[in-house]
Amino acid sequence: MAPTDETGQAAQHPSIPGAPPPAGPPADTAAGPSPRMPRWLPRAMVLALSLVAVFQLGSWAFHQLTGLLINVLIAFFLALAVEPAVSWMAARGVRRGLGTFLVFLAVLVVAAGFVTLLGSMLAGQIIKIVEDFPDYLDSVINWVNAHFDTELRRVDIQEGLLRSDWLRNYVQNSATGVLDVSAQVLGGLFQLLTVALFSFYFAADGPRLRRTICSVLPPARQTEVLRAWEIAVNKTGGYLYSRGLMALVSGLAHYVLLEFLEVPYAPVLAVWVGLVSQFIPTIGTYLAGALPMLIAFTVDPWYALWVLVFVVIYQQFENYVLQPKLTSKTVDIHPAVAFGSVVAGTALLGAVGALIAIPAIATLQAFLGAYVRRYDVTDDPRVHGHRGPGRGPGLITRTRRLWGRRPGSAGGRDEGAGAG
Repeated sequence: MAPTDETGQAAQHPSIPGAPPPAGPPADTAAGPSPRMPRWLPRAMVLALSLVAVFQLGSWAFHQLTGLLINVLIAFFLALAVEPAVSWMAARGVRRGLGTFLVFLAVLVVAAGFVTLLGSMLAGQIIKIVEDFPDYLDSVINWVNAHFDTELRRVDIQEGLLRSDWLRNYVQNSATGVLDVSAQVLGGLFQLLTVALFSFYFAADGPRLRRTICSVLPPARQTEVLRAWEIAVNKTGGYLYSRGLMALVSGLAHYVLLEFLEVPYAPVLAVWVGLVSQFIPTIGTYLAGALPMLIAFTVDPWYALWVLVFVVIYQQFENYVLQPKLTSKTVDIHPAVAFGSVVAGTALLGAVGALIAIPAIATLQAFLGAYVRRYDVTDDPRVHGHRGPGRGPGLITRTRRLWGRRPGSAGGRDEGAGAG
């Protein structure tokens, strides 16, 4: 046993010359990790915080610029719509800037004339309704007194209406809302000016814009971009021109009806029906037919019914005869796809999305059609919508045979006679 000192530890022997030094105590394997931070951790934290800050800044900027982006989108589709007319004039020696200005001037003159005629018509009808309101009120009061044994008088009703709290509150709210309406009108004019300015630059500088985009793309991508641009121009312009032609046909048809019924303001109402029914998707037909029905009702209630019947019949003619022929080469998409695109566009961008949804879907469908490989369809009767041979007679044939086998029928007697 080795000698020990007073502390109980083994006594240390003197080192022998030339002998290796004694091994130190074993390392403490239970010790924790090094307290130093890895070098990549600060950089990762800075990078993560930077990405979060950039995302928040981008989200804030996108929400702040949503209105401007929508205006630019509208301007782009408007420029695509007028591109064929501008290119046609440019091919005949007219500068693109001047041609774009002439196209926009023509659109502005037509829109201003339509708004002026429609405003004069509405002002005349409002004045007529105000002037004839006492007569209408007297007729209603006489009808109520005759059927309900009351003694109402127009003077009492007018005084009660003028002294009512509802009218006082309405006047106060209208007075306080004048500034809000003025601000909305100014905002709408500014948006209209923004859209017109961007669309003018897009249409006038179309070749320069295409060169700028293609300059940052390889040649193969340049071909695809130019092809997509051409398809978008053809589909958007075709959609606009086909809708304009259908609006012209619709306006002429309704003008003939309104003139035949001697409804006032027939030309303006015909233009209203043509434009609203064609350029406002889904609900445009109902909005277009409501105003002529209202004006016709002031002439004769039966005239309003005739207008309603004509609107319904003409809508069926347009859906199944006129529209397929005019849009077969421009925006040939399935009606269900068109309706779904309008609903989706309305959910995303409101009325703007509903207006540009159909040409956008038509452009996408035409562009993707070039990259979809198609095969010959098998000659199966189920593909052609009828049952093939060997599957038994059809419903009409079976019905005729059962009818011929009825006892006492002519066919049954003839068969019996032939058998005898």
